[in-house]
Amino acid sequence: MVELRKRKASAQPNITGTKKRGKKEEIPSSSRQTGKTSNTTNADSLTGVPNIGDTVILDGFGGEIQTNDGARTNLKELVATSKSGVVLFTYPKASTPGCTKQACMFRDKYSHLTSTGLSIYGLSTDSPKANTTFRSKQTLPYPLLCDTSAVLISAIGYKKAPKGTIRGVFSVDKQGKVLLRQAGGPDATVDAVQKLVQVEGTPKTDVETQTKNEN
Repeated sequence: MVELRKRKASAQPNITGTKKRGKKEEIPSSSRQTGKTSNTTNADSLTGVPNIGDTVILDGFGGEIQTNDGARTNLKELVATSKSGVVLFTYPKASTPGCTKQACMFRDKYSHLTSTGLSIYGLSTDSPKANTTFRSKQTLPYPLLCDTSAVLISAIGYKKAPKGTIRGVFSVDKQGKVLLRQAGGPDATVDAVQKLVQVEGTPKTDVETQTKNEN
């Protein structure tokens, strides 16, 4: 009887342990599978950052921001007042060398970059005062947007952890379709918009013909 009780006592933990191990294995397994699928299909799906070709709901996207002169606005309003969409180029800090170069390159090519109806805006976490000084000193023909809480900057995927801003460019058309999202240096961001303007300025039939020829 003693031996029998010992066997039952030793058998019970084995059964319980098997069940527990089974439960523990199921949860991480499904989590790992989901993670792999998300990373393979869309690198930004976990953060909710829109990619090229996605259409964002403009109402409420990125929260409220200010122009350098202190007027409150948001992405939806900027898109609504544009002819064909907006281009936002992000920069880490006003009046620093790299940001000055980037802003001046957009200034010097402003006429060409807005030729298809796109509106250009600079976007940073700087205060209205800092951005107004920056804009005035460099005679920039476009407004600078102040996103001091980095809500819009985060929404388009350019917030640096734990703090700071990644230099990049983001563009949407009148319907909220993402036309461009690319991080890079001053030259790369301007070049990306130039290529976008070239494509947007080409009649659709010509683009289709060019695609067929390339294929």
